[in-house]
This record gives sequence, structure tokens and C-alpha cells, in this order.
Amino acid sequence: MIDFAALKRDRRAALAATAGLGVLLALAPFLIGAAAGATWLRILDFALLYIMLALGLNIVVGFAGLLDMGYIAFYGVGAYLYALLASPHFGLHWPVWAILPTGALVAGLFGVLLGAPTLRLRGDYLAIVTLGFGEIIRIFLNNLNAPINITNGPQGISGIDPIHFGSVSLAKPIDIFGFSLPSLHAYYYLFLLLALGIVFVTIRLENSRIGRAWVAIREDEIAAKACGINTRNIKLLAFAMGASFGGVAGGLFAGFQAFVSPESFSLMESVMVLCMVVLGGMGNIFGVILGGALLTILPEVFRHSAGPVQQAIFGKVLLDPEALRMLLFGLALIVVMLYRPAGLWPSTRRRQEFKGSAA
Repeated sequence: MIDFAALKRDRRAALAATAGLGVLLALAPFLIGAAAGATWLRILDFALLYIMLALGLNIVVGFAGLLDMGYIAFYGVGAYLYALLASPHFGLHWPVWAILPTGALVAGLFGVLLGAPTLRLRGDYLAIVTLGFGEIIRIFLNNLNAPINITNGPQGISGIDPIHFGSVSLAKPIDIFGFSLPSLHAYYYLFLLLALGIVFVTIRLENSRIGRAWVAIREDEIAAKACGINTRNIKLLAFAMGASFGGVAGGLFAGFQAFVSPESFSLMESVMVLCMVVLGGMGNIFGVILGGALLTILPEVFRHSAGPVQQAIFGKVLLDPEALRMLLFGLALIVVMLYRPAGLWPSTRRRQEFKGSAA
């Protein structure tokens, strides 16, 4: 017999939790800005960008089971497209509402170009090919300054237009009904809105026929093909969808920073985004969000605390704070993977797989 009273209580609890989370997200920039200052508010903005990247990579790695080690290339494509279309470099100043969809389409096209030659590859072989693709894109960005100066080479592109909507620029405080909204707060709300949109699209994809086809390919590609799934098209769609999210995040990054250079899109960035997906829990959207937030904020906590902690314990700084930061960060990753191999918040299916393998 169905307990309708219990269902009603659960629904109320879920609504209350959602409302509480919404209020917390709305007040987060004011709370963090008042408690920790503009530096940590800027880190929070970057955390939202990395969450968008991790959600895009989760489609490829978590849903479809395709190990992509060059995902940061799509981030770079989106960032440089924004830089070229909204800067004095070519004298173009397109509006953001035209650049971001264009960046998503161009990055999605690059995703298809990456996926087409790798349809027969899986596992380590696919990782090596995608890693090479990411490095090729970075090297091209670094060298497309002769004979025609397209990307300005290793010097990067500066003077990029900030994100603006008509006459309202997010680079300056915005007056709303007599209240001045600081620039970092405005960027936070824009990034949060787009991140929530990507979460909504990802949830809809996960529960669709396409999402179930991705899971079938991840579990057993031969069986999926035998069941009538067009594995070629479905895998290309995974690459394209993941890449388009990366392109949007890259465009936002360029408008936020007002500067891009090839050094921002190195292999280490791809590894970090992959760590966010694995650490949070592959295939689980909310686990990936948790992983993206932690791996953006945790290194900065280590960066700011490494020097003072050494000074308090030893009376002097023994190790370079940057080196100690990466040491502590690496140790934290090892501990988590030893005791939570499925991730901090794994999907139900992945948790059952690890329990079965342990048994």
C-alpha cells in the first residue's frame, strides 16, 4: 500500500532543500565577499567555469565511457573564438549573444573532427589520440602568428571586450534600483545561470534515449550495436555535446579575463578537469559538480595556507609554498582514491559495480 502521507512529506522536504540551496547560491557572493574578500569571490567564479567544463567532459567520459585527455582544447577554441571576435585584434566587436552560440557550434564541430578518426579506439589508445589532439590545438594557437598573425602567438590576445549586454557591461558595477552590484557578483550570477542551464540539459540527456544509448556503449559497445544502436553517430554526438559545453565555458573565460594565451590550455588543465570528473563520481551529475568545486577551491586553500602553516610549525618556510601546495593536493587525491575509488558521490550504478568487484 502506498503511503501518500510519506510521499507528501518527502516532496515537502525536497522542495525545502531546493529552496534553501537556491537562497544559499543567491547569497553566496555576498557572504564570501564579506568574509574572505574579492580574491575568493574570483575563485568562486572560476569554480563555476570549471564545473561547466567538468559537466561537458562527464558526457564523454562518464556517460559514454570515452577517455578524453584533450578536452581542454575545446575550452581553448571557445576562448580564442571569443577573443578574435570581440577584441581590437581584428577590429571586431561582436555581441556576446552571438559569440557564445557560435563558440558552442565551432567547438562542437571540432569535437566531431576529433571523434571521427577515433571511432574504433577505446581505453588507453583513445586517451593517447585525444591527448595528442589537445597538444596540437595548443601548439597551433602558439604558432599561428606568421606569416599571418591570427592568434598573436605566445603573447596571447589582450584588450578583449568584457561580457556585456547592450550598454550594460559586467566589467563595471551595475546599478539596479539604486543598488550597485559589483562586477564579480554580476559575473557570478551569469556563470551560475549558464551552469544551471547546462545541468538541466545534462539531466535531460541522461534520462533520454540518447543517454541510455551512451550508457549501453559504455557498458558493452558490441552488445549495444547488436541491439540496434548506431554507435558511430551516438559516440560522435557525445564528443560534440561535450565539446560545445567546453566552447561556451571558454568564451566566458575570455570575456571574464580579458586576456587569453596558449599557456592557459595546457595538458595539466585537461588532467585537472578529468580529475574533477573521476574524483566527484563519473556519471553522476551532482558528484561532478562537487568534484569541480573541490578541485578548484582546495588548491587555493593550500596555496594560501602553505606558508603560514610552515611558519607556525617550524618557525620558518622550509618548502616553496607552491611546491607544498601541489604536494598536499596530490596527497589529498591519493587518499580519496584509496578510500573512495568510485568517487566522493558516485552514481548508483557505479557504486554497485565497485561493491560487486570488491565482493
